[in-house]
Amino acid sequence: MRYSASTDVVLREIHDSDLPVFFRQTNDPESLWMAAFTAKDPTDRDAFDAHWERIRAAPDVLNRTVLVDGDVVGSAAVYGEPGSREVTYWIDRAYWGRGIATAALRALVAAVPERPLHARAAADNAGSLRVLEKCGFRVSGHDRGYAQARGTEIDEVVLTLEA
Repeated sequence: MRYSASTDVVLREIHDSDLPVFFRQTNDPESLWMAAFTAKDPTDRDAFDAHWERIRAAPDVLNRTVLVDGDVVGSAAVYGEPGSREVTYWIDRAYWGRGIATAALRALVAAVPERPLHARAAADNAGSLRVLEKCGFRVSGHDRGYAQARGTEIDEVVLTLEA
């Protein structure tokens, strides 16, 4: 089922009650594999909580919960220094392929007027690359990095949103 006008995709500030949902989502094996660049040990709840406490307090990070029809389905954020800010998002695998990530990312970049914005995705993550390109990001480079979730170095695509 695709996202439709009747499906309400909303970004809002993160609530404490969202964190257990995020923790569950970021421990799905297939999602971890696709995201590739993840926490060293995604099952470490203390490290997860410390990470979220740090980024929620950071003044240069815009964190949002992604809601679909009122349900928490993921998160989206912009972080980093001006001129090199990056976007990131995580959508529950049960919602993949419905256009929800695209709608959420469009809302996120609309809320952040500064440009350029950057993004990175595993080179084999066709779904995420498609989402980024639909939102105006264009390939600006290629890199290689250690993908914690895969236990090896992999190719990644660097994308930039200029306007």
